[in-house]
Amino acid sequence: MGSMNGSKNDEYVRLLGAWPSPFVLRTRIALNLKRVAYEYLEEEDTLNSESVLNYNPVHKQIPILIHGNKPIRESLNIVMYVDETWLSGPPILPSDPFDRAVARFWDVYIDEHCFTSINGVAVAKDEDERKAAIAKLEQCMALLEETFQECSKGRGFFGGENIGFIDIGFGSMLGPLKVLEKFTGFKFIHPENTPGLFHWADRFYAHEAVKPVMPDIEKLVEFARLKFNTSIFK
Repeated sequence: MGSMNGSKNDEYVRLLGAWPSPFVLRTRIALNLKRVAYEYLEEEDTLNSESVLNYNPVHKQIPILIHGNKPIRESLNIVMYVDETWLSGPPILPSDPFDRAVARFWDVYIDEHCFTSINGVAVAKDEDERKAAIAKLEQCMALLEETFQECSKGRGFFGGENIGFIDIGFGSMLGPLKVLEKFTGFKFIHPENTPGLFHWADRFYAHEAVKPVMPDIEKLVEFARLKFNTSIFK
């Protein structure tokens, strides 16, 4: 989307990804925010993809951003690279060093606690394990509600007036959360329990950088049924 500026920014940009991945979604939103023109290459079988093995031989994972001939790996690392490389569009990370550190902290928290809890609900072996994962996910949502109130300072996003680093990190998890809500009947983002996140989610979904690339929930539901062969998705 958009044109690239500056000599090195005119280099060809490709993104290797897969549509259900929340980590790929982060990268696409960041590129859209910065109005970067890029080619998206869907990798259906990442474990056996020659491109993935070639550009990410260590982790063998997507997303992989290829700028010119240089591969950049890991979703949060890619988002930071996009922010630092292209000056078009709004900044993704705050300019203040402390605020940048806070934003990075919460995105790591989202990956290490929120995403693992989402996955924990999906792969739980029994009801007790599932209840424990749901309880942990509830704690994550409560903490992120407090974080939203603190970081947004009464504005629409974690990043203030526009989508920022925490918005991208957490917003990419909304699809998997909605899938879990559909199958468990439990609302993790609720207008009474997490009012800030509830209205933030609507604004995030409607944002012009997000709407064109956010996966369809029904497609994600069918994908989850195939991927997680457990009773929760039957």
